[in-house]
Amino acid sequence: MSETYYERLVDEDALVAYLEEHLGGVDEYEIKRHQEGHSNETLFVTWGGRELVIRRPPPGETADTAHDVLREHHVTSALADTDVPVPETVIGCDDHDVIGSDFYVMEQLEGDVLREDEPERFSAPDHRERIGEELVDTLAKIHAVDYEAVGLGEFGRPEGYTQRQVDRWGKQLSWAFEVTEDEREVPVLHEVGDWLRDNVPEAHPHTLVHGDYKLDNVMFAPGTPPELIAVFDWEMATLGDPRADLGWMLSYWRDAKDPEPSIPELTTQFMEREGYSSRTELVERWETHTGFEFEHERFYRTLAVYKLAGLGEMFYRRYLEGNSDNPLYPKMEDRVPALAARAKRIIEGDEPL
Repeated sequence: MSETYYERLVDEDALVAYLEEHLGGVDEYEIKRHQEGHSNETLFVTWGGRELVIRRPPPGETADTAHDVLREHHVTSALADTDVPVPETVIGCDDHDVIGSDFYVMEQLEGDVLREDEPERFSAPDHRERIGEELVDTLAKIHAVDYEAVGLGEFGRPEGYTQRQVDRWGKQLSWAFEVTEDEREVPVLHEVGDWLRDNVPEAHPHTLVHGDYKLDNVMFAPGTPPELIAVFDWEMATLGDPRADLGWMLSYWRDAKDPEPSIPELTTQFMEREGYSSRTELVERWETHTGFEFEHERFYRTLAVYKLAGLGEMFYRRYLEGNSDNPLYPKMEDRVPALAARAKRIIEGDEPL
């Protein structure tokens, strides 16, 4: 991490003054950048005896709606007294004089986020099965939230959500292509976008949706059996189509029969091992818990991969413009075309559920 990039993320003196004003002064503090994320930036702050997390967007121009951390703060706070496990929020700030952007502060939790491998304590077959069950059961809890009752009735427009998703991600891609197409083009993505526009389901259930629900956006408690204790990264949350959430989660969940991943750097593969639930089993469990059917499954899985490609292309634009030091971003030159090919396989039935 270059010092220059870190200084673009946080003015330590201004942040310390802000925290002192709102949380009280302390004798000792420490601020560190968390390197695992690939979208919004995360800072870990030790503030006296408190362990805190700060979330802010990356520096530089970003595509509209892609990094709304105050939206994340709002929904996380609203879910505090529901069955959905979320971290405790502390404060949100829209004063850009502090660190140059919106940000919010939340309490840090202790546990494991499963990214590269399973913890040794989860390696027993029944624990492996429970990981998938906890993941899909928590998604069902999100989709069961009475969003009016928790103050999120104006949080989005569920009618027409799926059509807007197709349109929005087409626009995100167009934003990225303004710069990236000077380096290389991805014509298959235009074909995929056309197919999605021609196959948008006419109707869908209306629920709270997370927008980025996947295994490495949740935390499991220490100990066994696996217990999911927090859902993170709510920046894309809104009211919309729960099947889109499920399709997104499934796009990250591997079966042993799957081809090589399109983005190996972002692909967790340990759930291919014996004991883990298959995608089909996860879908059946979600249907049982929600009462919804996963209709139009090829559409929703294709939409998920199209969105992944959109994210990848935005990453690539930021790299080309010098707005990130993330070593993953330049690899999107090849990874996005691979995602486009995956989307085509799903459309054509060559990558089944």
